[in-house]
Amino acid sequence: MRVGLIVDSACDLPYDFSRDKDIFILPVTAKIDGQTYVDDHSPETTARFYDSGLLQKGHHAETEAYSAQQIHDLFLERIVTEYDVAICETVTRSRSLVYQNATEAMNSVMSHYQPVREAAGRDGKFSMRVIDSKQLFSGQGLLAAHTLRLIEDGLGKNELRQQVEAFTDRIYTCAIPRDLHYLRERARRRGDKSISAVVAFLGKALNVTPVLMSRNSEPAPVAKTLNFNSAAEKVINYADSRVKAGLLTPYVVLSCGFSWEEIEALPGLDRLRETCAEHKVELLISQMGITSSIYLGPGSLCLSLAAEDHNFSDHQ
Repeated sequence: MRVGLIVDSACDLPYDFSRDKDIFILPVTAKIDGQTYVDDHSPETTARFYDSGLLQKGHHAETEAYSAQQIHDLFLERIVTEYDVAICETVTRSRSLVYQNATEAMNSVMSHYQPVREAAGRDGKFSMRVIDSKQLFSGQGLLAAHTLRLIEDGLGKNELRQQVEAFTDRIYTCAIPRDLHYLRERARRRGDKSISAVVAFLGKALNVTPVLMSRNSEPAPVAKTLNFNSAAEKVINYADSRVKAGLLTPYVVLSCGFSWEEIEALPGLDRLRETCAEHKVELLISQMGITSSIYLGPGSLCLSLAAEDHNFSDHQ
């Protein structure tokens, strides 16, 4: 039985990891200043996006999920003909139409896949499941890495689905937005009121950089710092301590919306690498994809791990 994993382009993982693990990326369309870009996690496209400075102030950027028909066509062409079982993990349904459109596409595919599969010379039935990751960005990446581990363990399709769905509630994600006004304006255009005007104002007026944290819920401030580096150090210290305390899956996922030179200069990153290596935890670092960068804004940071119940302050 060949099992395939599908994620959308809001999922942040290193390109080489996704390629080597044969993860299928469901694209998301990005619209910036009237031009349309397809975010398929191509490193060349991502590099051009960063080099162009398209996300800087003054650029109007939005993302748009592939339609149900577009996803249906991709599933029939690329998934039905390659796999016996497919798991599609989408960005949280509260932030995007990807889950809704993928579910609609799946239902249609399940009624029409047999002729396509037979023409490709594939025997046997095909099954598929669309799962709401309840996550964004690095959190979605962590779920994908854990899912691959379960697939490699040879779980049956029903147990695999159950374990994946249960695991979504164990993921903790920290985010550091550089520009709260950017985040608030994008949220306002989508009708998302989770980022309040007060928080945005305080961040600008008092030069406060917050650390936001979520676990299957709306993000909430868990720390306030005077600059981005201080916030990044707090998040990395948190991850370092949490790795030492024990994780539920041996991965930490870190995605950053800036250059690799700036990523490597993050305070405490080398120490986190050493701690992860000592505890046999894989630290998966990537530049944020186009979708993630548009959502959180330029220069943001996102880190995810899975652990037993705890508070951010427990590890400071």
